Amino acid sequence: MNFTGERKNTPVVIVGGGPVGVLNALGLARQGISVTVLERNEDVVRAPRAVVYHWATLEGLDRLSVLKPAVDAGFLKKDYCFLNWRTGERVRYGLSLLEGTVEHPYNLHLRQDRLVDVVLKTIEREALPVDVRWGRNVIGLQNHEDRVMVTALCPDGSPEQYRAEWVIGADGAGSAVRTLLGMPFEGFTWPERFVATDVVYPFEEEGYDQTTFVVDEQYGAIIVKIDGSSDAGLWRYTYSDPAADSPDGVERRMDEFFSTLMPRADRRTLRAFSPYKMHQRCAPAFRMGRVLLAGDAAHATNPTGGLGLTSGLFDSYLLIDELAAVVHGRADAWVLDRYAHERRRVFNELVSPTASANKKLIFGSTQTAEGSEAWARVQRLGEDEEAARSRLMFPKSLETLVPVAR
Repeated sequence: MNFTGERKNTPVVIVGGGPVGVLNALGLARQGISVTVLERNEDVVRAPRAVVYHWATLEGLDRLSVLKPAVDAGFLKKDYCFLNWRTGERVRYGLSLLEGTVEHPYNLHLRQDRLVDVVLKTIEREALPVDVRWGRNVIGLQNHEDRVMVTALCPDGSPEQYRAEWVIGADGAGSAVRTLLGMPFEGFTWPERFVATDVVYPFEEEGYDQTTFVVDEQYGAIIVKIDGSSDAGLWRYTYSDPAADSPDGVERRMDEFFSTLMPRADRRTLRAFSPYKMHQRCAPAFRMGRVLLAGDAAHATNPTGGLGLTSGLFDSYLLIDELAAVVHGRADAWVLDRYAHERRRVFNELVSPTASANKKLIFGSTQTAEGSEAWARVQRLGEDEEAARSRLMFPKSLETLVPVAR
């Protein structure tokens, strides 16, 4: 495209207005760096997505001064439960085991779109130098030695172009930035679909904990309370539909899953649902010249265990400080190679294998040799405090603590 319109200059362009995108914008703006955020949707996406923030990620939200409003918008919880659907056995353990050891011994439950709301309100309240442009579909990326030229289409179809010192691609697993860089998304896609639903149902009255993993090859599910109300409340019920080959097929079969785990139809109200394919994929590099990838644009995992958003948050906490140091001349650009290498290593060596094992456990059979061994490890969590404590500490291992040269 031969661009003849106005070109806008900005130190950093972030493509993607989800939680990773807006948190990077907030963190950079707090350090005096002007940011333009380009989001292809015309508002915050409200479809059912991530909802749990592991305790280890809360320190970063606190540093960015958004933990308190995020907690006010959601709620905190400590307990986990695994339910073996075939036998009825329940295994319980909780984050109270970390009290006195870590600063935030609890998880935060909050829909990710609500976190985006919190961050955007913080940016607006503090009058930070962040320009969020909705309905911008990025179609061009020219990665030069000293700048990046980004071309986006406005809602009316007219083009805009931005001259940036740096670009962060935080635009999800279908990343336009990664595609425009010519990067493959290496890995595989699981054959079945996950279906995330937001549903009102009295799960607690029926003995479910606020985070319950139902282990079963047919009716395996992740059941998480979204709000802190004492009545039926809103819950995220996520299950796997191996027979569905399209979103339409998912909707036709949904009642079978609902009737099994939520049999009281008169107390059940579906608010929203989102079927999606699950991936274990990773970009071959998280930096190419002056373009960086973060969150699902860099790596995508199935959501069992909540490690996808956790990884994206830890990407952000590191990238904010590393990129700010480079922009302000406190560090050489090689620190961004360090960011790219370390975050890719963490995903490939820790996040993806663990999320895959979690999926196989929850949505697999405990009757096989592999499934029986996995269930025995779950049972140990309810009997051995050290084993439970070790599992609860795992999210902390996903954080990259690399000092920034100043």
